[in-house]
Amino acid sequence: METDAEVGAWLEAFLTARGAVSGTVHRRSDAALELVAAVRIPEKVLAVTRTIPKGRGMAGLAWERGRPVSTCNLTTDTTGDVRPGAKAVDAKAAAALPVFDARGELRAVVGIAWNDERDLDDATLNALTDAAATLP
Repeated sequence: METDAEVGAWLEAFLTARGAVSGTVHRRSDAALELVAAVRIPEKVLAVTRTIPKGRGMAGLAWERGRPVSTCNLTTDTTGDVRPGAKAVDAKAAAALPVFDARGELRAVVGIAWNDERDLDDATLNALTDAAATLP
């Protein structure tokens, strides 16, 4: 994976500030989300998340829905929002946060995960999404 150094540094700081253990940044191309940065994501997960179509997995659903997608536990989620590959991440609670440009078009999705279970209420998801909007 070719990592964008500025985005990688931003992601590390974003995760650290929120007590998270892993995360990703996918930028939107014409037809898909392309992985540009990842922190503590297993190689087998990276292999299946380099390119994500709209509507697939948490990031693709965040793109499709235009709002955050979350789970309190990646490994036990039964909603269908979490793809089997994501269950291999050594984390529990997770969220995919859409980032929009000035025109309101999706430009990226930021993934964040913690090592504990937690309910991510609307206020928390809104605060995380606002913080994700600082993505360079």
